[in-house]
Amino acid sequence: MNDQVFVGGRVIVQFGAKKVLSCIVAAVHEKPPAGYQAKYLMEVIDETPVVTPPQLRIFSWMAEYYMCTLGEVINAALPAALKLSSESRIQMHPAYRDETNEWRLSAQEEKILYALSQQPTLTFTEVGNLLQTSHFHKYIKSLLLKEIIIIFEEIAEKYSPKVVKKVRLNQELLNEPEALEKLFDELASKPKQVDVLMYYLQKAPVHQDPNLNFKGLDKNLLTSNPRLSLSAINSLLKKGVLEQFEQIVSRFPVDDSVKQMAFPLSEYQENARKQILDFFAEKDTVLLHGITGSGKTEVYIDLIKNALEGGGQVLYLLPEIALTAQIVGRLMKVFGDRLGVYHSKFSDNERVEVWNGVLSGRFQVVVGVRSSIFLPFHDLSLIIVDEEHESSYKQYDPAPRYNAREVALMLANFHGAKTLLGSATPSVESFYNAKNGRWGLVTMNKRFGTAVLPETELVDTRDEQKRKNMHSHFSAKLLEEIQERLKREEQVILFQNRRGYAPYINCNDCGWIPKCKSCAVSLSFHKFSHELRCHYCGFHERMPHSCIACGSTDLKTVGFGTEKIEDELKILLPEANIQRMDLDTTKNKNAFQQIISDFEANRTNVLVGTQMVTKGLDFENVSLVGIINADSIINYPDFRAHERAYSMFVQVSGRAGRKGKKGKVIIQTGNVAQPIFQKVMENDYQALYEMEIAERQLHGFPPFVRLIKITVKHLDEKACDEGALHLAGELKNRLAGPMVLGPETPYIFKIRNYFLNEIHIKLPRNHASGKETKQQIALAIEQIKQQPEFKNLRVVVDVDPA
Repeated sequence: MNDQVFVGGRVIVQFGAKKVLSCIVAAVHEKPPAGYQAKYLMEVIDETPVVTPPQLRIFSWMAEYYMCTLGEVINAALPAALKLSSESRIQMHPAYRDETNEWRLSAQEEKILYALSQQPTLTFTEVGNLLQTSHFHKYIKSLLLKEIIIIFEEIAEKYSPKVVKKVRLNQELLNEPEALEKLFDELASKPKQVDVLMYYLQKAPVHQDPNLNFKGLDKNLLTSNPRLSLSAINSLLKKGVLEQFEQIVSRFPVDDSVKQMAFPLSEYQENARKQILDFFAEKDTVLLHGITGSGKTEVYIDLIKNALEGGGQVLYLLPEIALTAQIVGRLMKVFGDRLGVYHSKFSDNERVEVWNGVLSGRFQVVVGVRSSIFLPFHDLSLIIVDEEHESSYKQYDPAPRYNAREVALMLANFHGAKTLLGSATPSVESFYNAKNGRWGLVTMNKRFGTAVLPETELVDTRDEQKRKNMHSHFSAKLLEEIQERLKREEQVILFQNRRGYAPYINCNDCGWIPKCKSCAVSLSFHKFSHELRCHYCGFHERMPHSCIACGSTDLKTVGFGTEKIEDELKILLPEANIQRMDLDTTKNKNAFQQIISDFEANRTNVLVGTQMVTKGLDFENVSLVGIINADSIINYPDFRAHERAYSMFVQVSGRAGRKGKKGKVIIQTGNVAQPIFQKVMENDYQALYEMEIAERQLHGFPPFVRLIKITVKHLDEKACDEGALHLAGELKNRLAGPMVLGPETPYIFKIRNYFLNEIHIKLPRNHASGKETKQQIALAIEQIKQQPEFKNLRVVVDVDPA
């Protein structure tokens, strides 16, 4: 296979006696492995590489930097449909003869044999379905021991192109000028067949352009038309008047009706664009600090056009799938079929099609969420990371626990590309790099056109409660402003950073609170599904009618989430059309797009949502934003809590008053003296940055140190505590420069039945031996796990935790 094997191609390799996997060729050499028995290639799958050399380089860097295996990175990178694996199948033993069988067979075994007499092979899944049980392996094992069947492995290629059935006229009818007229004369007594032919000629006017017949029409166009007879269509196919054929088509067809448009820049935007290009002449990375509504997207579009004119590819990263629908619509008007979209809501086949489109060069611009950094770019010249401050760029589980913003910077470095980071509220680390001159810094502090920043007003909920001005969770001021907007046919966004109906329920008589069986958290109440649900492991159960501790029926909900806000608002404002946008309402593939489309078309007056409504959405008719419970975001045990709270408040405020209308933001809080609110009202990011950077320097947090979080897990609480203590001791012995903190029991100390302990390592930013530190951490973990009492300890390493 020497001439068939190449770097970046997939090959079939056998592991063990039966298991077969597809693998990526990372290197071709002539040094046989010394430490283990070589695996032999069984088959070469691809004729051309599916993974490029720059990808292999970034995969290796990620494995080393984020302290995981190369296999874990590749598993996360490749769409599932490109990862072939074997599925066990059974077939009749070649030597088996029914008439010579001496074994007594059970009814289930007889069923399996009968099925194998009707078809040559069965998968394990098919056997389970046949017997209608998940405990079917014992019957397979029994038949194996009796030497009646054998097991083998079959490789399944998961990707399948989209195929459509089409119909067209028999070409002979077009070769002779009078043939069609003669056909119509023959069918004069069969009007239904004439209708089908007339419809075909109307949709594909072959008499004007005979080449149109070669393309044909989707058969579905004929069969789904209620005016056409299905039997007439079939009759024409049988006679050979129409012929059916199949065609492979793209899952991302180009909409010819979308006219490509230009988005001319204002003088202010043109100035920002020029500054960015000037910085790119001497620096690889630029931070664009542009307030909400300043027109950053138009600047991005112009820079993308500039990169494409130079022949390069562009990656445009977004933090959330929710943003793609709006931005893709705008970009499609500019770049048409050169634009590809990539995110997790796509099917496996759709993702492979985008992967192949990037590989072939069909897609020169890709808009995607964090996973799109894995795509096979071969000539990347620009990466744009929009809303670069967002924690959504961080992958938490499983490994690799990467931050797409950091990987994008390294990816650009490997390709020799430029990176533009954009945000109205940059992360403190990014702003620090820009202020120190490591990156370029361009500021846009005016809104586009006639739009102005919204007016912000604080409402003291404690004072409102004393005055009896609170209507459930809404102050009189907020309700009054919402009603005013509804009268003016303007729109409202309400932000509450918690989904569900209520965080928990409790018994008024004994205080009982339902807890998750697997996690150390209370169960949240979801009214729509009438169930209690754990937001950590997914456990759910029906809402109880009475307290299981004392039997009382006096159960009440405590706190509130987006579902409750929506519910109460429908009672308070029955005339309003209200929609909710959170994880529960956006599970389906097109749910995001539908909610956004309804809001854009003014079919919805009030949009209630979690963080999803804070991110980059652009609605011209929104004139009011309400933040229902600001305190829950600020008072959080995390060194980034204030930075995140400021960012969230500013981002959601930025949805108001974007197209010339004066917007208003109402923040409900029990602590109006909190300094962050003043900075939000003045839109003073610089003041927030100075406060945060001073705190972090004083206490040793990023950007002055690098953090590594080690989470120790065990099903037994004592073993977890002892394992964490031993590991912390081992790390302190091995690491001289870095500071080892902990172990510490986290606020939520049990998730999915595993008890947790955390160790934090602070690595000085200028510490030369970061690579060596990680090696020592890996050795310390390995040494602890070799001890018999800790062999079941699970250790998770998170580099640069968000």
